Amino acid sequence: MKVGVKEIAVFTSASEGFSQKNTNGSIQQVINRTKDVINVAKDHSIKIRGYISCVVGCPYDGYVKPSAVAKLCETLLSLGCYEISLGDTIGVGTTNLMKDMLKAVLVVAPSDKLGIHCHDTYGQALVNVCTALESGITVVDSAVSGLGGCPYAKGASGNVATEDLVYMLQGLGVRTDVDLNSLIEVGQFISKTINKPTNSKVNSALFKNLNP
Repeated sequence: MKVGVKEIAVFTSASEGFSQKNTNGSIQQVINRTKDVINVAKDHSIKIRGYISCVVGCPYDGYVKPSAVAKLCETLLSLGCYEISLGDTIGVGTTNLMKDMLKAVLVVAPSDKLGIHCHDTYGQALVNVCTALESGITVVDSAVSGLGGCPYAKGASGNVATEDLVYMLQGLGVRTDVDLNSLIEVGQFISKTINKPTNSKVNSALFKNLNP
């Protein structure tokens, strides 16, 4: 607050096992702690974005019921979150799993209050993003070069690569206002800086064309 923060994020999980590992508390305990943070933020006119992890599957509990995600989403919105990001933290989502989860969530929350956050562990992130788009969701979290992961989700890869996402959206005729060539240069810079290869197939392919 002293430095003028305009927005914060609060994190929860739809699975008890992941909640204990990632935030050291049950789902309800995390919600109780989150209430205090949200109340302080609201008192200072700071926007709050909510994140729900493991919306279709958990590395400890397995399958996550859509009703559990919907209930948590409803709770976070009632507490004052302006938007909820639905995270497939370990990337196990498939089209049918995503459809079932979104169907339940859209009963309690309009699509303009939702975002999608897909990891690409099994190569399904873009497919799942398309499923969300078809459901009316237009906010998608991504990471340049597909960076990311989670220390409590063993084997999980990073978020869907921003380069791959933008390339797909442009192919669908969706306006992004993102310059793909500049994005590729940024991705290469970050990958070289942290000494990790890009996880973006689009970056790998187009960078060679930009630098023959």
